[in-house]
Amino acid sequence: MSNSQGAFVWYELMTPDPAGATAFYDAVIGWTIQAEGRAMSSGAEYREILAQDGQHSGGVLTLSPEMQQEGARPAWIGYVAVDDVDTTLARAVERGATTFIEPMDMEGIGRMAMLADPQGAPFYILSGPAVGASRAWQMMSPGHVAWNELNTSDPEAARSFYYGLFGWTDGEAMPMGEMGTYQMFDHAGQTIGAMMQLIRQSAPVPLWLFYFAVEDIDEAHRAIPANGGQVLQEPQEIPGGMFALSARDPQGAMFALVGPRKG
Repeated sequence: MSNSQGAFVWYELMTPDPAGATAFYDAVIGWTIQAEGRAMSSGAEYREILAQDGQHSGGVLTLSPEMQQEGARPAWIGYVAVDDVDTTLARAVERGATTFIEPMDMEGIGRMAMLADPQGAPFYILSGPAVGASRAWQMMSPGHVAWNELNTSDPEAARSFYYGLFGWTDGEAMPMGEMGTYQMFDHAGQTIGAMMQLIRQSAPVPLWLFYFAVEDIDEAHRAIPANGGQVLQEPQEIPGGMFALSARDPQGAMFALVGPRKG
């Protein structure tokens, strides 16, 4: 998949306890996360995540007490590639988005901004050299994100917002009864995720939920509570014979897993 406008190119865990998060995700997903992070100009610390294939699949940003006092909470946030950060942000704000971080340049990476869609789900936009080099999203490659799922209070409004902003198009639609429609969306001719009605018991607020691929869903399932996490939804079979679950890490960030059942 081309990392052009509208591609997910990076995934970032914001956490107040990077050492604890490292131990947890190493046990559950099998990542290698840097033992020591690099200092950023903002004063925060950043650690990079390596998947089993040795490629980068994301990063870990340390939430300082000051950041938490300003409202930052443990969460996984995705980066979407754009051709022009400033122009895209202006268009997003016109469509009802809220700006969290104004456009800024990061040496060797590119230009970025953080915002929330009109329903409140946060995400980043990014342009520059890091966009073309990213392999963070890879379908069913262990340790990489395999699915991007938006849980939103207004699926139709969100669909209009993101399609207009990034050029995404409709993929397959799956009726879910009273829960509405599970609307998959495509980028560059490939299905990369879906949008669905927010279910409060699964996600308390609108958010992007990212599914990381694992080699054995049952092994990963057992590792979550064994390492201090909480399983929110037990493994369920999905189309294609894979199984998926959702969970919360020990620091409170929500994530999901997808993989085969080998037992």
